Parts: sequence; C-alpha cells; structure tokens
Amino acid sequence: MNISRRSFALGVGSAAVWPALGGLTTAAYAQSPVQGGTLRMFLNNPVVLVSAITSAGQVAQIAPKLFEGLVEYDHDMNIKPRMAKSVEMSDDAKTLTIVLREDLRWHDGAPINSADIAYSAMEVWSKFHPRGRSTFASLVAVETPDELTAVFTFSNPSAFVMNALFASEATVIPKHIYDGTDILKNPNNIAPVGSGPYKFVEWEQGEYILLEKNEDFWKKDEPYLDQVVVLLVSDESARAIAFESGEVDIAGGMPLSLADARRLEKLPHIEIPETGFEAYGNNSFIEVNLRRENLSDVRVRKAILHALDRDFLLEQVFFGFGSVATGPIPKTVSNFYSADVPTYAFDTDLASSLLDEAGYSPDGDGIRMKLTMDPLPYGSLFQTAAAYVKQALAVVGIEIEIRSGDFATYYKRVYGDNDFDLTMSLSSALTDPTIGVQRFFWSKNIIKGVPFSNGSGYSDPEVDGFLEDAAIEPDQEKRVELFNAFQKKVAEDLPVLPMIDVPYFAVKNARLKNTEVSPFGFGGSFSTAYFEE
Repeated sequence: MNISRRSFALGVGSAAVWPALGGLTTAAYAQSPVQGGTLRMFLNNPVVLVSAITSAGQVAQIAPKLFEGLVEYDHDMNIKPRMAKSVEMSDDAKTLTIVLREDLRWHDGAPINSADIAYSAMEVWSKFHPRGRSTFASLVAVETPDELTAVFTFSNPSAFVMNALFASEATVIPKHIYDGTDILKNPNNIAPVGSGPYKFVEWEQGEYILLEKNEDFWKKDEPYLDQVVVLLVSDESARAIAFESGEVDIAGGMPLSLADARRLEKLPHIEIPETGFEAYGNNSFIEVNLRRENLSDVRVRKAILHALDRDFLLEQVFFGFGSVATGPIPKTVSNFYSADVPTYAFDTDLASSLLDEAGYSPDGDGIRMKLTMDPLPYGSLFQTAAAYVKQALAVVGIEIEIRSGDFATYYKRVYGDNDFDLTMSLSSALTDPTIGVQRFFWSKNIIKGVPFSNGSGYSDPEVDGFLEDAAIEPDQEKRVELFNAFQKKVAEDLPVLPMIDVPYFAVKNARLKNTEVSPFGFGGSFSTAYFEE
C-alpha cells in the first residue's frame, strides 16, 4: 500500500485522512498470520527517535520498531534471542558475553558487529541514557575479540543487567554514523539508520512519521506489515473519535483520557489488552525541587502530601485505573515492593499544622506560599491531576500556578534549568529498581539536561549506599532487604511524592493481533503484528 504525504494533512475525523479498515467485527483468530497492510498508530510528538539517549516514553514506543533488540523477553521475563544468538553472565556477575548473529545489517547495508555494541555501551548508554548511567555504572570495558563477540567487564557484580537488554533500554546504534560526532546532536537521532523490522522514511513534524517494511530484516518472514504510519496526534478527544470510527489501529501508554478508555472498552471492535504492560511498573508522582528554600523543609513536603486526597484522585481523575502509591517502587514490581513505609493519610488539619510549624503562616489573603506546578505534557491526565492538586492545596494556603508547555519546554524547565517547584509526572520502574527507580534518587544522577534523571536534586549518602549496594549485591534476598530500607528512607524524606501506581495500558482495534507478545507490548517491535482477515 502506497501512502502519499498529502493523505496525512486533513486532520483527525476526516474520512480522507486514513484508509478505512472495512468490517471491524471481532472474529476467530486467523490460522496463520496475514502478510501486508498498513498499521496506523498514535504517538505523542517525540523529540528524537533513538532511545539510546533518552528514556522518554513516546521514544521507547517507536524506537524498537526501528532498532532491533539484542534480546526480547517473554511474559515471565525469560530471555529470547534476537540480534544476540547467545547472552551469558559469569557466575560472579562481572562478565557479560554477547554473541551476535552472523546475518545482521544496518538499514544502510553496513554490517552490524561487536564494535557497535561496545561503542553503544561505553559511549552512549553509560553516559547519556538516564537509566543507563546507573545500570551501567560499574561497566569498565567492552572487549571485542571478534566481529560478533562483545565481552562486558564490570567492576562490581551486575546480574540485574540481564533484565536491561531489551530494545528500548540497550539500543545498539551504528558506530560508523555516530563515532566522532556530537552524539546528542547527530542527525541520525531524528532520521535514523536503524536495524529493526521497519525503516525510517520521513517525519513530517507535528503530523506523522512514516516507516516501511525492512525487506532485508534478519528474520526473513518478518515483519508481516508493509507500513507503519505513526500519527502525531496528542488531542485525546480526536484520538477517541478516530478509535471509535476505525480510523486508527492502536495506541499505547495510556493513550486516551481514562474516561474515554472506560467508555470505548465497551465497544465490540475496541480492545484494551490485559497484558503487554507488565514490565513497565508505572507510577505517577510529584517531583519536588529541593533547591527551593521552602521545599527543602521536609515538613512542607509532608504537608503537601497530607493535603491531597489520593483516594479521590484515583477514583475521579484516574477513573479507578491503578491504586494509591505508597513509595518509590510500585506494587506491580512485586519482587521488590514493600508496604512497610511511613504513610501520609489525607488530613488538612495536620497539613496546616505542619506548615505553621515550618514557619509558613497564612497572610491576609490566607496564602502561605506560592508554587508552580509543571504537569508532564502527555495527554490531559497530568493536567487534570495538576488541577486537582491546585484546588486541594489552596485549602491549606498553598497557591499553585500550573504551567503548560510541550515536551521540549518541560524537559528544559525541569531537567535543564531546574526552574520549577513541583511536577506532576510519570515513570516506569521497569524490571528492576536499579534500572528504573534509582535514577530519580541517586545523587550521582543529578545531571543537567538529562530527562527523567534526579530532577529534585535529592542527595542522601545513606540512600546512595542502599542503591549502590543493591546494584552490586548478587544475593536476591539481600537486594530485597536493601530496597526495603531504601523505600522506607525515601518515604520519610519525600523528595518525590507518590501519587498513583497506574497500568500503562494500550487501546487497539480487535482485528490487530500479536501486539502483546512480550511484557513491553506496545513498546515492542511489531515484527509479528498482523490484521486478521
């Protein structure tokens, strides 16, 4: 199917925008996957398309379609080979050996080899990726004894790295394109030469990104689809209309207002899969800028949390999706979650008392302090949550100014200039706290300009010790004990205020199959996705 540039310019809801799918009834699964067709997916407008340098959610959703992973995982987190035909960690968890397949090529035809892995790990993941800086903190060298073998050497045991080799976390990038350049400004970040099942064709800013089938993909019968059209539509009402009318096929990462999700899940041609988000471990939270004098007082942070009715937030803003969070590790990361932490019940009288104790008395207008709040510009959910926070904190004399902006503005304010008081945000804990949680609390991850790093500026030697010891501890039970102590200390200090543990669900047309083949679901490669006839 050949789609012209013009066909994307008419706007959501126009019958001319995207080809109609035809009958949208659910039927029995096809006996075998169907080849061909164009998949239309929604995505919030990304800044780059290469997840080696960012942990932004929308980039993690598109990058695995362009960049093949070293491995993938089944729903039990067992490793399945992709680019790597073997992955082996030594008994002491200090040596990781990766052996590549022989038939791998970049989209420009150049061979993929172990030098690409070594370059990616040493020069990119460990330096620029917000989670990679902690995941690969103990990495000291990557040797390449031959063109297919990469041998990682760690200074400390790093067994958890085996859970961080998926496509959007350990993205192998082409050394021959990046070496000797400014990595963060390399043009390949927005027009990538990748290795995945789909090739980049064009990016019409603010409208669409077009991908097409990689005819030379190493797995000769994949991908099944001819094209993937990534529609850069962030308006949730427009998205809901398109899903309802069959003009779009899938979107992930909580793509609709939660009210619309509850409404559309009742339609026969719409499906909200119950799997395909297990590995994310998402939770929403408020980051607090501890550089501010008033917010550096833990009594103020505790007062803010006591002033918020998070049960109300869960039911009225999150529409019952998820549960009230208790700390930095969400309940879905069950191997490491601990409920044995200080809790902060909704109590406006206690909140006011804490503010009085901290020396912030109300003025003649009843205002104790004025703060800004920057909601994550990811749909309307965080803007709505911020509106609730504004209303709730006004009761105890805290006046909130909600500031809006696109992703570039948000990243610059929070992680570049640190020019913020509070955020309303979301992150993925992923498969291990060292991979997904540590980045927000480790003092060595206070880095200017790196999104989803330690934006609060929190620095505590005891917490650093818990995190660093857990990262190198080979005994699982001891790691759990360390993370339990970490959760308790962070719940006392509150550099980040826990809000809601929320599932990172997708919405799709029921005719679209094989999109939940891994615990990363929508964030997978879609190499085996197809439409049922």
